[in-house]
Amino acid sequence: MYEKQIEQLVILQKVDDEIILLESEIDQAPKDVAALESRHASLTKRKTQIEEKLEMLRDQQKRLELEIEEDDVKIKKSKSKLMMVGNTKEYHAMMREMDSLEKLNRLREDEKVTIMEETERQKDALKDIDEKFSVLNSELEEKRIGLKTRLEQAQGDLDKLNTRRRKACDAIPEPILNRYEFIRSRLEHPVIVPVEDAICSGCHIMIPPQIYNDLQKGHQIISCPNCQRLIFWIEHFPESARPESMKKPAAE
Repeated sequence: MYEKQIEQLVILQKVDDEIILLESEIDQAPKDVAALESRHASLTKRKTQIEEKLEMLRDQQKRLELEIEEDDVKIKKSKSKLMMVGNTKEYHAMMREMDSLEKLNRLREDEKVTIMEETERQKDALKDIDEKFSVLNSELEEKRIGLKTRLEQAQGDLDKLNTRRRKACDAIPEPILNRYEFIRSRLEHPVIVPVEDAICSGCHIMIPPQIYNDLQKGHQIISCPNCQRLIFWIEHFPESARPESMKKPAAE
């Protein structure tokens, strides 16, 4: 009876291990899509900023070109009138005005070159974002399409595991099952672990001699005094007779 109970607890734990992995997958799948959507939103925001800056640069360039054109017209008119000036004072005043306009236009031309260079940099940045969008959109679409199928399959597997779990629970006496569930709610997995050479494989601490002697008798299910997990003596289950969940992994 004792060994059968231990065996059922180990089977229950194996099912719980699979449930934990599956629940983790079900929890993680939407997060993968959400992470991609977050990257998409970030790229969209960056693209909008670049497009707004390009629009501003185009407006600045148009304004400079208009101002340069307007002052060029003024300079040409001043040159036409220059020969008609009647006195030296007026002549010098017009020359100073023309010099000022020409100097201002040179500064505008320099600013225009800077704006054109910045415009090219922003266009390159926008092209880079568009390329990233192309890759990200494909990945996001694939993840979104696969998410529903993935979750449906995982949920189906989880339903089957929960059915297996109920069957395993039915084979375990209620007081022992309650102990298992109590420990499971308070400790990280695993709940039931083998003891080999007097060492608990859950906390890796030596079991006190008296408790180890009681464990070897196999009369009752005992908890590790250190980690409180349920424990059993591995030698109660010869290798050949152990359930798959108890067997040691084959050496590579």
